[in-house]
Amino acid sequence: MAVLRRDVRGFSLTRAVTAGEAAAEAAHASVHPLPTDHAVEQRVLGAAFFDLDNTVMRGASIFHMARGLYARRFFDKRDIMRFGWQQARFRLGGEHMGHVGDAQETALSFVKGHSVEEVTALGEEIFDEYMADKIWPGTRALAQMHLDADRQVWLVTAAPIEIATTIAGRLGLTGALGTVSETRDGYYTGRLVGELLHGEAKAEAVRGLAARENLDLADCSAYSDSSNDIPMLSLVGDPCAVNPDAKLRRHAREHGWRVKDYRTGRKAARIGIPAAAGVGAVAGALAAGTAVRRRAALS
Repeated sequence: MAVLRRDVRGFSLTRAVTAGEAAAEAAHASVHPLPTDHAVEQRVLGAAFFDLDNTVMRGASIFHMARGLYARRFFDKRDIMRFGWQQARFRLGGEHMGHVGDAQETALSFVKGHSVEEVTALGEEIFDEYMADKIWPGTRALAQMHLDADRQVWLVTAAPIEIATTIAGRLGLTGALGTVSETRDGYYTGRLVGELLHGEAKAEAVRGLAARENLDLADCSAYSDSSNDIPMLSLVGDPCAVNPDAKLRRHAREHGWRVKDYRTGRKAARIGIPAAAGVGAVAGALAAGTAVRRRAALS
């Protein structure tokens, strides 16, 4: 489990920092590891960081995951109704922490007692069934552009790390940073390590990964649709708003950031509605959490 950092006064820093550190510790480069040549290892490399929901994938990945789990009788109709009500309340009322806490508690209850192995295997099946055709071709091309330039490409998402890593693997990306859940003996306890990887927690995860991988953030890019990700976008030298919500679009224009929109005109016209990415963040632990994995040695 990630060790809590402490400030100079000896107090623990925020749960967002804990979540970010846990995500950076759990992440590993599963597809495009760094070269082993010592001289090359010392080079400062650039990277690109992609939000998942509505940036790489149409809609919220966790909703697609929930469909697959429901089809497999992972939970019943009453669970779906309870969770759906909490999501509707969140969408109508905004991102109030009380609503977030309620939804988080419900989400974690779905996986409590299930094994990491079981949920990871289900995630792989469900991606192929429900998510593979939801990838935005335009964003996928952006990611490939970075890969072709020998840069690392990481998903950074509130989705569980198992699901995020599966998606990164299917897309041929370097790896993923995702929400980390506590496990004991390979089974989920129903508690998160810190909090959902959302907002400031994403920025902390990117900082942690950059330090580990010797990345110069000024030479990195980041992509997201949501104003919640302004902290992450502000870290890098090349931020880009993709399919942005209204607040992010305004912020991008004010700060001279690139903007790309791959939606149809009808969908783009609805950017004032609360983005599904925010809902996905609330549901980040629904399908699964994660074991805090030991950092794999890159080869």
